[in-house]
This record gives sequence, structure tokens and C-alpha cells, in this order.
Amino acid sequence: MSEQATSSAARRLATAGFVLTVLGLAGCAQRPDGPLNYAPDDYRARHPIIVGEATQDLDILVASSETRLTHADLTRVQSFASRFRAARASVIRIQVPANTRNAQAAGLVAKDMVRALGREGVARSRVLLTSYDVETSGEAFPIRLSFNGLTAGLEHACGQWPADLGETYQNRNYENFGCASQANLAAQIADPRDLLGPRGMSEIDAERRTTVIGDYRQGRSTASDRSRTESNYNW
Repeated sequence: MSEQATSSAARRLATAGFVLTVLGLAGCAQRPDGPLNYAPDDYRARHPIIVGEATQDLDILVASSETRLTHADLTRVQSFASRFRAARASVIRIQVPANTRNAQAAGLVAKDMVRALGREGVARSRVLLTSYDVETSGEAFPIRLSFNGLTAGLEHACGQWPADLGETYQNRNYENFGCASQANLAAQIADPRDLLGPRGMSEIDAERRTTVIGDYRQGRSTASDRSRTESNYNW
């Protein structure tokens, strides 16, 4: 065997021995037992939207001389009724103050409120009319409407800055990143149940499907007719 072949084999053996030594030392390394202290880069994991049950309420202040809802209060009750129907809650509660200066007027306004809810599609059987006592009888207290329903929101408030924004050597986004977007998304959800899973598919429109297939077979356009008032960008 030549000296060149011998030296090449020796170098390969030395390289293999070095690699095995490094791997052996790496296997002896200890990993930290505690969790690593870092902020996740995904803002959806750092600011998750939580779906839970919460009480939604509306206070209507009644003067002692009133006998029915004012126009402004009527619109508030109508909007509250729409939220009640959208939340698919079972019962809406109307709490009337007792032993107050406006107690009698509040009782009359509460009856008008029940009629207003009925016109908005809330059956009388789903309205629970109760009263609540107050310690001070000389002041005017509001009528309180409330119901329990599912709501979506964040489990913490936005605007938290636990670290210096100038420390960016790790190239990670800051703690408050994405919090406002998640909060706005949660506020815009009409039905929080949609965050838990998709809705079931509805039945197909058999008539429309037959029309489209017929137009396709005849070589006609399968698109719907556009309205004259529809905006287009064919300038």
C-alpha cells in the first residue's frame, strides 16, 4: 500500500473519530427542565378569542312624570330585542325599581316596554318581569333589561407593554401585536358559535341548477343577469 493511500485512510479515520466524539458529547448535554420564556410569534395564540357566556344588559332611566317609552328609548329597546333574537337566548329579564321616587312611572313604562318587545317578535312568555329593591328611595333608578348569551372576546385587555420595544435583537413581534385586530374581529362576530365550528350546509337550489345546466348545454352564458344599478368597472 502506498504512503498516499495510508495517509488518506488515516485522515478519514481521524475525521470519523472526531464526529463520533462530538456526537457523544452532544448526547451528554442537559436540556432545561422548565419551559422556555418566550412570546409566541403567532398573535392568534398570544391573543386567542374566547367564546363564553356573559350577561348583556340595558338600562333605561325613567322620570317620575313618564308613562311610556320615549322615542329614543324605544329605539334602544328595539335594538336590544334584535340582539336578544340574534343571541338565541331563552328569556329576557325586565327589572323594575321598587320603593323609589319613580317606581310608579317605571311600572307603566315597563308595561309599554313589554308591548314594544312583542312588536319586535319577542313573545310574552319569554319576558320575565321582576322588581329590585334599592336602599335609597329618594332617587330615580333605571329599568334594567338583561339576558344571558354567548359572547366572543379576549381574556385580557389590549395595550400591555411588558418589555422595551427597542429590544428587537430576537426579531420577534412585540407583546401587544395583533391584540386590537383580534378584539375587533371578536366584536364583529354576529354569532360566536361560528368560531366553534362551521354551520351545516343547506340544501341545493335544484331549480337554479337545472337552469344553469340547461344554459350550458345550449351554449348560453350561465351567469346571472346583472342589475342596471349594479356598479361595474368597465370604464
